[in-house]
Amino acid sequence: MSSSALLELRDVGKTFDETVALEPTSLSIEEGSFVAIVGPSGCGKSTLFNVIAGLLTPDAGEVRLNDQVVTGATGHVGYMLQKDLLVPWRTVQDNITMAARLTRRVTSDDRNEARRVAEQYGLGGFLRHYPSALSGGMRQRVAFMRTLVTHQSLLLLDEPFGALDAQTRLEMQQWLLQVWRETGRTVLFITHDVDESIFLSDRILVMSPRPGRVIADLENPLARPRDLAALTDPVFIELKSRVMHLLHGGAQ
Repeated sequence: MSSSALLELRDVGKTFDETVALEPTSLSIEEGSFVAIVGPSGCGKSTLFNVIAGLLTPDAGEVRLNDQVVTGATGHVGYMLQKDLLVPWRTVQDNITMAARLTRRVTSDDRNEARRVAEQYGLGGFLRHYPSALSGGMRQRVAFMRTLVTHQSLLLLDEPFGALDAQTRLEMQQWLLQVWRETGRTVLFITHDVDESIFLSDRILVMSPRPGRVIADLENPLARPRDLAALTDPVFIELKSRVMHLLHGGAQ
């Protein structure tokens, strides 16, 4: 394992009954990187995340984080789903501190951190609001802040912007890049949107239809920091063509 690798999967596979959801898969994720995973529906992307998070135990292989075996163990990653899963009767501040609330008593330090994070990332005026008063993009920001304050170095984001309209989604992508730059976290990001995968990532992992496996590991040559001009950059268009070719039956 390289000194800069935070996460390593070694021949991890998973079968449900007689259905192979994930073929033996090996990969290495460098600390501080942003890696996108794209693939058709049902190809095992979420299964892969659940194995990394310890919610599923693989039939074979091992998961290592910081060179420690964490296969089948929970509590070592931050995990955000497409649905924000905010508690409707809790305020924004209470939702941000939910992880602490579920494991112990919420402290003044927890509440202060929630306030600081909300103020830093654009929701400081909404701490006492309830989810029903928030837009879809604001709800996703709260859900991400809740993930962020778990203080895990690895964040798993499973299509967090998939339910948003196109304009809000683009705003959230730019917001996420800002947060990623400022926090230095390592991000694994599942998406069905090829443009999104290219705009956000350092690397793109392309998965095959079930049984899922990684068929390409592509470096993203787009320069950082990125703005909306990147979406029409010839490098962007060339990489998009390559990913689309892989997703629709082409060879690398």
